[in-house]
Amino acid sequence: RCVAESLAGEEPVYLRRLVATEGSDLDAEATALRTALLGDCHTHSDWSDGGSPVEEMALAAVELGHEYLVLTDHSPRLTVAKGLTADRLRRQLDHVRKVNAALPEGFRILTGIEVDILADGSLDQDEKLLAQLDVVVGSVHSGLNDERSKMTRRMLTAIANPHLDILGHCTGRMVSSRPAGVTGPGDRGHRARTRKESDFDADAVFAACAEHDVAVEINSRPERQDPPKRLI
Repeated sequence: RCVAESLAGEEPVYLRRLVATEGSDLDAEATALRTALLGDCHTHSDWSDGGSPVEEMALAAVELGHEYLVLTDHSPRLTVAKGLTADRLRRQLDHVRKVNAALPEGFRILTGIEVDILADGSLDQDEKLLAQLDVVVGSVHSGLNDERSKMTRRMLTAIANPHLDILGHCTGRMVSSRPAGVTGPGDRGHRARTRKESDFDADAVFAACAEHDVAVEINSRPERQDPPKRLI
């Protein structure tokens, strides 16, 4: 519709609406939803491919009115993202303890990691370390074009792992370029490309998540929007 209106020489209705409502307060429904969000379970710091120090991220979360921030830097297999080896993760846990001690009462950084779900469904980090973390997010970052049955087996194996808490960006899709102004160590070329969804048996995967008490992440980054609406 926007393209058709533009070709006709008109300013798109959608753009006019955005301009007209810029800076206005959220409506009651949106405000209630925003107020219910008490933290973020998937974040990256400059320990891996994020753009900010842990302390800065924590203070920003406090300013937003959050009660917690889960620090989930990448695991070692994702070398392009400076994934954390077991030794670096241990050092990060010590660092988080020190930062927490200096933060306002009522707010806490929760320890975590975003582990790669490997080809055989295993999780890319030492099992004993995973057991120490507050939250473990597991995501597929490689072999995203694997056939449906193989990808399904891989995800089901990971979901059955007792250390996994959250299944991250389940389809792995990229629907748009990275938003303007969002750059830094975590860029990794995402601004220039899109990526189709992985193919897997969503009914079986989500049923397994329910069975094993694993959450399914709603990843709202504009370039991901994963899962797509039909799966939500």
